Amino acid sequence: MRTISIFLIAGVLMIGLGTVRTGRAAQADSQASASTAAPSASAAGAPDEALKRDQICTRCHDESETKPILSIYQTKHGVRGDARTPTCQSCHGESEKHLNGDPNFKGRAPPDVVYAKGTYSVTDEKTRAAQCLTCHKGANRTRWDGGQHESNGMACNSCHTIHAPADPLLSRGTQQEKCFTCHKEQRADTLKISTHPLDAGKMVCSDCHNPHGAAGPKLLKMNTVNETCWQCHADKRGPFLWEHQPAVEDCTNCHTPHGSNLTPLLKSRPPFLCQECHNGPHNSKSAVGPNAAGFQGGLSPKNAAGTGLLFPSTQAAARGCMNCHAMVHGSNDPAGAFLHR
Repeated sequence: MRTISIFLIAGVLMIGLGTVRTGRAAQADSQASASTAAPSASAAGAPDEALKRDQICTRCHDESETKPILSIYQTKHGVRGDARTPTCQSCHGESEKHLNGDPNFKGRAPPDVVYAKGTYSVTDEKTRAAQCLTCHKGANRTRWDGGQHESNGMACNSCHTIHAPADPLLSRGTQQEKCFTCHKEQRADTLKISTHPLDAGKMVCSDCHNPHGAAGPKLLKMNTVNETCWQCHADKRGPFLWEHQPAVEDCTNCHTPHGSNLTPLLKSRPPFLCQECHNGPHNSKSAVGPNAAGFQGGLSPKNAAGTGLLFPSTQAAARGCMNCHAMVHGSNDPAGAFLHR
């Protein structure tokens, strides 16, 4: 009987402790939910405040504008749930004179920063770029100042479309058309028979170039031409046991990157391309220079052997250097000193 009493008392104590623990847990849960609810309530004020600031501008600049304005809310710059999202004033300035009038200006004064030509004159490019760089700084834009685009009087909105739902420059299908509005020579090159697959959408200009500035030449993403090419053409990287010096120095010694009527993107047709460097007689019969035209030219009275026989250099007589020297980028074969294999 005594044992049963002990068990009953132990059970009552356990039930009591469980009830206390459950109550404390419920109280802790309610406090936790209250603490998580408080930040969301305060955060909800940030989008509302941003919209109030935008309403100052959208009272006039609404859907009746010839150029779409409200479509910015379909872009990342219009996501009001993100505290980093700018307001109209973040980019165009507070524009107090535009809002309240300026006695020294006939009509309505312009905003502090004007991005596109229209009713008002465009603000200088350095001020426009500075507005963007207050947020978009670092990473690929660290070399914008002093870069080729900045030095040529361009600002961010010269290329980027801010208020449109889709920026053509950020789409792989339309980026090159935006670049070609200025780079017309490169557009012509890409229409030649041998070119990189821009039209096929397999690559875009920014795969090789960093338009915001670069340490290397021609706004290349990498420090040298070869390093940029090797991002895709890794088989040409080496190191090779037997190197071909022009290929090691610069790929553009032989290739033109944007397009050529000679495959594969060659600057000149072999053997003439090879003879820009290899200009001596290949097998000691006659030099290339005076005998390149052969019998029709007749520019040399005698050949290198000292005879009066006129014949073209064997380097230039319908020869294809790469029929034998196939490994023009370099060879790892022990017997490939002449890039034959």
